[in-house]
Amino acid sequence: MPTRTPLKWTADQIPDLTGRHVLITGANSGIGLETARELARHGAEVLIAVRDERKGRQAAAEIADTVPPAQVQVGVLDLADLDSVRRFADTILGQQHSLDVLINNAGISATPRRLSPQGHELQFATNHLGHFALTNLLLPVLAAGHDARVVTVSSGQHKGGRIPFDDLTGEHGYAPLKYYRQSKLANVMFALELDRRLRGDHSPIRSLLAHPGYAATNLQTNGPTGLYRLVGILSSKLIAQSAAQAALPSLYAATMPDADGGQFYGPDRLGELRGHPTLVTPDPAAQDRQLADRLWTASEELTGVAYPFAIAP
Repeated sequence: MPTRTPLKWTADQIPDLTGRHVLITGANSGIGLETARELARHGAEVLIAVRDERKGRQAAAEIADTVPPAQVQVGVLDLADLDSVRRFADTILGQQHSLDVLINNAGISATPRRLSPQGHELQFATNHLGHFALTNLLLPVLAAGHDARVVTVSSGQHKGGRIPFDDLTGEHGYAPLKYYRQSKLANVMFALELDRRLRGDHSPIRSLLAHPGYAATNLQTNGPTGLYRLVGILSSKLIAQSAAQAALPSLYAATMPDADGGQFYGPDRLGELRGHPTLVTPDPAAQDRQLADRLWTASEELTGVAYPFAIAP
């Protein structure tokens, strides 16, 4: 197993992706858009799953203008709404015989407390529960894919996070950044537990992780309000890297032959805030297998979606 990525890896080193089918959530702007653009540039057929169809079609047109002849389609998916997740997954299962890569990229950050249509805290619902349900629902078509991968995009903010199982909705102690960190920790725990389950099932599907570091995107400004938004604007100007640079860890995990299940890629400089992709280490809390199993069980109960394969003893 490799211990590091090639020095200063860039998107120019992505292999030919002709014939590969990739689904990426939240790709109408920012890191997701740049990820979709590079995948299309290297020959992949890309489906971008977005909440706003108009913005999705604008993004697809932009990619087509800059990367002709890109193959990009648009699907409507609201990850915060589990009914929307099921409808979207049913459409994919009905239309596609196989899927090669699923990139769980979409996310919201530090929003005021709101609840999803099913009554879940919005950041936890969007960032974790929606992707948990989508991934498990699509595992059958991923199993039919070639060199299939699930890449879950987390954040360096997962460090220091905790899962308040007694207050997942934030009714008794909500703070925007606290619950964002919770959702990002859940991303890491989910991806690592999925890797363990897939290995136990002897599945060829790989579950990997990536985080972008600190990027100049609308994630820091669209969701947060007040002081959180001001800090996001200032820090974006001072230390953030471009969305294209921030997309590199996801692209490495999604495309490179040596990227293995259970690995986590992030930037290599300034405390993982910026740079080129390298292997990084999850927070110790994210590697707690008992906690991960508890989160998995809770996620199945909250979504009504279970892991579809039998785990080999």
